[in-house]
Amino acid sequence: MNPRLTAFAETLDEAVLNRRAVPRLTDTAPLDVAEAYEVQRAVIERRRARGEALIGVKMGFTSRAKMVQMGVDDVIWGLLTDAMLIESHLDTAGLIHPRIEPEIAFLLDRPVRTPADAVAAIGGIAVGYEVLDSRYEGFSFTLADVVADNASASGFGLGPWHRPKDVGNVGMLLEIDGRAVASGSSAAILGDPLRSLNAAARLACAAGIELQPGWVVLAGAATAAVPLPSGAHVRVSAAGLGHVEVTTR
Repeated sequence: MNPRLTAFAETLDEAVLNRRAVPRLTDTAPLDVAEAYEVQRAVIERRRARGEALIGVKMGFTSRAKMVQMGVDDVIWGLLTDAMLIESHLDTAGLIHPRIEPEIAFLLDRPVRTPADAVAAIGGIAVGYEVLDSRYEGFSFTLADVVADNASASGFGLGPWHRPKDVGNVGMLLEIDGRAVASGSSAAILGDPLRSLNAAARLACAAGIELQPGWVVLAGAATAAVPLPSGAHVRVSAAGLGHVEVTTR
């Protein structure tokens, strides 16, 4: 890999390990989106070398408003490892800029070798949440910066799995300490989360990654992300899919 991109990957990986915000990469040297994905993969490879395993992908910029804001016309994606899966508690002291958003998650029960395989590969659907944590100072980034930073992926949690069903317009609610802080519909995810799953398959295939049985695809957020405080109880619910909870400290 280009030494400049290797250095970028090291910077972002160490930012996570040291819980220290860093300047935007694009403020220090040129970086285009294709190179940013190389940096992303290099960061993940560093994590895999420490024993983490790939278990899925996450989608970003799945709302039209976010695309317009960032000046893009396509989604972005990041990779999920087993170390990112949150069971019931999260220590926010290990994060820099923690935020949370409600998600629709797909569980795959067969390989996805082409985008045409995606829908038939769905083994389960669940309500979930994603914890975002940009490693950049001030939570400020360009498109290339956020792609390199694994689309701000930090952690995620999942509710109970359900058999495949229509989730094209499911009401979703995010509560913190019993107070509703965000609500929306799964239709905010590209009009239907299935479109996000198809996009995940398309981007993975283009990158030479085969989505595996047992992997999770986080389709994107139904609402804007909100700050995640410490010492809080968070509940995310979706009509017909139940809920998932996490307690922070």
